[in-house]
Amino acid sequence: MTPDFTTGERHLAQGLRRLVRTSELGIVALAALVGVVAGLVVIAMNAALQALHELLFRIPTASHLSITEGIAPFLVLLVPALGGLAFGLCVRAFLRTRASPPVDPIEANALQGGRMSLGDSLIVALQTLFSSGVGASVGLEAGYTQAAAGFASWFGRVFHVRRADLRLLVGCGAGAAIGAAFDAPLMGAFYGFELVLGTYAIPAFVPMMTATFAAALTQQVLAPPHHPPLPALHAPQLSDLPSVLLLGFFCALVGIAVMRGATLVEAGFRRSALPVWLRPAVGGLIVGALALWNPAVLSAGHGAVYHFLAADTGLAMAALLLVAKVMASSVSIGAGFRGGLFFASLLMGVMAGRVYAAGMGLILPDLVPAHAFYALIGMSALAVAVVGGPMTMTLLALEMTGNLQLTLAVLAAAGTASLATRRLFGFSFATWRFHLRGENIRGAHDIGWLRELTVATLMRREVPLLDIDTPLIEARHRYPPGATAYLVATENGRYAGMIAPAALFETVEGEAPLTLRSLLRHTDTALRPTATLHEALDLFERTEADALAVTLPDGTVAGVLSEAHAVKRYSDEMGRRLAEVTGEKFD
Repeated sequence: MTPDFTTGERHLAQGLRRLVRTSELGIVALAALVGVVAGLVVIAMNAALQALHELLFRIPTASHLSITEGIAPFLVLLVPALGGLAFGLCVRAFLRTRASPPVDPIEANALQGGRMSLGDSLIVALQTLFSSGVGASVGLEAGYTQAAAGFASWFGRVFHVRRADLRLLVGCGAGAAIGAAFDAPLMGAFYGFELVLGTYAIPAFVPMMTATFAAALTQQVLAPPHHPPLPALHAPQLSDLPSVLLLGFFCALVGIAVMRGATLVEAGFRRSALPVWLRPAVGGLIVGALALWNPAVLSAGHGAVYHFLAADTGLAMAALLLVAKVMASSVSIGAGFRGGLFFASLLMGVMAGRVYAAGMGLILPDLVPAHAFYALIGMSALAVAVVGGPMTMTLLALEMTGNLQLTLAVLAAAGTASLATRRLFGFSFATWRFHLRGENIRGAHDIGWLRELTVATLMRREVPLLDIDTPLIEARHRYPPGATAYLVATENGRYAGMIAPAALFETVEGEAPLTLRSLLRHTDTALRPTATLHEALDLFERTEADALAVTLPDGTVAGVLSEAHAVKRYSDEMGRRLAEVTGEKFD
């Protein structure tokens, strides 16, 4: 008799799933796997991007596009333009087969409980790779995080992990990808905490650190990164603090201008007569025209970040390059290229820091330290304004320089930029894009459960009904005191209003006969089955009702929901979310 290998494999798979679901060590092991995959994703995308740049722009092997001089002008103009045309045509064909846009890691964790489509994620990664490959001024970080988080979500669904663990794995995937991209595992971990999980959760610490260190180790073993040395930077003094804080505020203003600029360009293209598929070609032509002056505006500018951290530039050159990069990034995003502003904001921040230092040097020439000092601080502060995550960018500076005192100055500027951006604008780039789409998301905090708790899942379907023409005596007989907490009146089978049961017995003997119509309340107010718990609680507060009927579009009564039950369910779910953060068990 031959052994049943299929049954054995099934039992093994079920055992692995139980291990992951019931053991923290299982989640840590899965996070390590996610980290290795994220590292491989970063290596593959970096190699593909370099190959595209060398093939299309004819740059020397292993050189960076953004700092390579002498590229043929016709290539600088035509590659972004023709690449944009090909991108637009491919996207048009892709959108015809998709009913909804792909979900990114932040949106997945905020609204979908960590559920992402692996296929859609890989397509987004390819779109990002192609956009940056033809020279559009966008970063690869969107592709890194999308693909890595997509794999993480797929792993989680294969192992049937719980909602909180699935969100954690998505955060691990995105954070690990960023950690590998910058060879900065601590920075990657806090990227996952601040931007993808939306909170610093103690139970998530070990899985997140495991994922980011596994990704960075994979990168170092298979494709060791080579960064040029940074200039020597002096330790900041207390007297430098005012200028550092002012630089943080300046970077917040530049970051807001970048986000507004991308929106204005997109709106301009939308109002134009250009078809959607042709817009990337026009945007690519504009970027190419800017790159004729300086190639630093091309692609993400990762190589230019290290170059301009060390290279001295005058005020005019730094200001022009800052404006050119802002324009190129805004046009690339607004024209429809796929990608992020994280990498681009780092170069903008370097140039903003140099502009600030040069300007301060004209006013106070004896009090301004080396311009590279402000360039590094500006790099992190502007990235905070655009992307968010002050601790993420602070740790990037720490892992780049190893200088703790300098990192404290970076933290001060990053905190100022974060505060100023929230007060003056209120969004990071990712959440601003969600806002423009009509999504009220301020971060990756899990609010999806609020949308999943609809009135249809909460309402009581056995409804005490009374026809509006029912005699008062009969109504009293059918519903004596204490029989029910609420009554729903109907007329011709449709909702007419709510009746407080106590109101049936408030008349005095000898008075004129009382009809049910005079007892009706909330005649024009009812809930819909599709309304969310949050919407239901808002309606209860506005109407000061204890219970409301749930009606269908034709007016028929589908159920009834009490405020007490809605509040209890909200409290229970909030307790579960708090337990996920603290690691406590919720009974």
